[in-house]
Amino acid sequence: MYRSKSKSRLLASAAVVAALMLGGCQTAQLGTPTGSITQASSEADPRHDAQVWGERYSKNQKDPEAGIRYAQALRAMGQRAQAVAVLEQSSLNNPHNAEVLGAYGRALADSGQFAQALDVLSRAHTPDQPDWRILSVQGVVLDQMGRHQEARRHYLSALRIVPDEPSVMSNLGLSYALSKNLREAEDTLRRASAKSSREPRVRQNLALVVGLQGRFQEAQEIASADLSPEEAAANLEYLRNMIAAEKNKGKPTQRLLRQAANNS
Repeated sequence: MYRSKSKSRLLASAAVVAALMLGGCQTAQLGTPTGSITQASSEADPRHDAQVWGERYSKNQKDPEAGIRYAQALRAMGQRAQAVAVLEQSSLNNPHNAEVLGAYGRALADSGQFAQALDVLSRAHTPDQPDWRILSVQGVVLDQMGRHQEARRHYLSALRIVPDEPSVMSNLGLSYALSKNLREAEDTLRRASAKSSREPRVRQNLALVVGLQGRFQEAQEIASADLSPEEAAANLEYLRNMIAAEKNKGKPTQRLLRQAANNS
C-alpha cells in the first residue's frame, strides 16, 4: 500500500465524506478540511518534535507556543487524548490566547468531543473581531455534527472576511457534499481549486467529489496533479470499494474507515 502524505490525505477525505454521506460513523478524524488553525511543525518526524517541545513545555507550562507545538506532535503520533490534556492545561494558563484556544478546540474536535470543541472555539474570537480561520474550523465541527446549514453560515461569514479564500471554499464544498449536493460541491471545489494552484488538498477534495459521482477516470486525472499515476489509481480504487460497500451493505465497511483513519 502507498503511504505518501498526499494519498493519506485523500484517503482521509474519503473517510470523512463517505462515512457521513453513506451512513457511517460520525466521528471520523478531521483529516480532510483545509485552513486549520495550526499545523504540525514537522510532519516528517513528530517524535523528535514531541521530545523537543515536550521538554520545553515541561519547563514552562505557561509557554503557549510550547503547549501548541507539543500537542501538535502528540496528535501527529495519534496520541489525541494526551494532546487534548496538554492544550486544556495550556488554555487554563493562557485563557485569552486565541491561538491556544483555537488549537484546543481543533484537538477536541479531532477526538470527537464536538460540543466542547464548539464552546472553546467560540471563546477564541468575538463577534466584533471574528477570526476567519476559527469560523472555518467551527464550520468543520458543525459539519461533523450533521449541522450542515449552520456550518455553511460559518463558512460564508469567513468568506465575507476573506473573499474567495480557497481553504474556506474547499470546506464549503465538502459541506455541500455532506448534504449530498454533489453538483454544488463540485462547482465550489472547482472555484477553490482555480484560486489555489499550490494547495493539493483542495484538488484532492475535488477529485473525491468527482469520484463520488462515478466519474472515476476524471477523478484520477485530477488526483494525478499531485500524486503518481499509481497512487492516484490506488486512491480511486479505494473509493470504488467504499461505494461498492455502500451498495452491498448500505454503508461503508468499518475496516475501510479504520484504514482511512489510521492513514490520515
